[in-house]
Amino acid sequence: MQIDLFALAAASPSEATATEEARRQLEICNACRYCEGYCSVFPAMTLSRAFSDGDVTQLANLCHNCRGCFHACQYVEPHEFKLNLPRALAEVRVESWETFIWPHGLARLFQKSGVSLAAAMIAGIALILAAAYALRPENGQGFYAVLSHTIMASLFSLASVLPLIVIAGGLWRYWRHVGGDRVTLAHLRSAFIDAGKLKNLSGGAAKGCNYEKEDRFTMSRRWAHQAVMWGFMLCFASTVSATILHYAIDLKAPYRLLSLPKLLGVPGGILMTLGGIELIRLKIRAEKALGAPAVWGGEMAFVLLLTTIAASGLALYGATGSAAVRPLLIFHLGAILAFYLTFPYTKMVHAFFRLAALVRDAQTRRD
Repeated sequence: MQIDLFALAAASPSEATATEEARRQLEICNACRYCEGYCSVFPAMTLSRAFSDGDVTQLANLCHNCRGCFHACQYVEPHEFKLNLPRALAEVRVESWETFIWPHGLARLFQKSGVSLAAAMIAGIALILAAAYALRPENGQGFYAVLSHTIMASLFSLASVLPLIVIAGGLWRYWRHVGGDRVTLAHLRSAFIDAGKLKNLSGGAAKGCNYEKEDRFTMSRRWAHQAVMWGFMLCFASTVSATILHYAIDLKAPYRLLSLPKLLGVPGGILMTLGGIELIRLKIRAEKALGAPAVWGGEMAFVLLLTTIAASGLALYGATGSAAVRPLLIFHLGAILAFYLTFPYTKMVHAFFRLAALVRDAQTRRD
């Protein structure tokens, strides 16, 4: 059957929703298939002849916005089809986070407003500052001379568990929407390998993204993402190891450089800081029209917050034993608190949804 591309293009209403516009573009791409060798979106796309709302949402979250398809496409403006698939999928992706994460208003607020995220950080710092002065411990060493371990552990345990519950509910709604099936170890293994390698940031020519240099491939964005991702994992492992040392063998912070928490946390902080700085540089240089322009400010604020947490953590370690520990600790903990409480409503949630999309993609490839 011959597919009329012009009929597909003409079928789009002028005031289409994000999902309708993405569906129009996906149907044209599926008929053309010039980019079939690109990221996982394109082979997944070819498995369908028509795209339900769930299909569009799944493909949108599978997209890593490397932008290679845009620069390879013959139907971008000034062509009358006006394809811009990276932007169309980015807008559906953001819309899906806002739809599935409850309450919806908060997601919309923090996704689109860097000012709101900055205000959350200030509020977090103020809360930690108030706790530090109102609940000053009578004794304690190092960090616990500023804020007792009990208060610190209770506050951050609650702040980390509640967002995970919210995200779990959002993922369940997403999974039902995209028609997810029973998950096996093989599906999880495939998804985690793809996520760990960031395979879909290699571009169509396996040479990287077209993120900041138009039609020139570069690995900068992939390396920066790898640095932030693995830096974050090392910092998380550092926190877990410190918790075990504290409760299992009664070895309390601050820890020496050759201790496990520092051997994990310091390299992790360096990776997060350098990767975050590079992501900020790339985002400033990148073409806004190839993403979701409405959420640019919120995304930039999120990267700045993540970088600030890593950099302030390193500064705090460097200031050990000095008078600067108290203000640096309050600033660092306030930034972390803001991060925990807002991450279901910031771009941080993309990590969870993208992993779910990779699991679903593994299912469709194996079925």
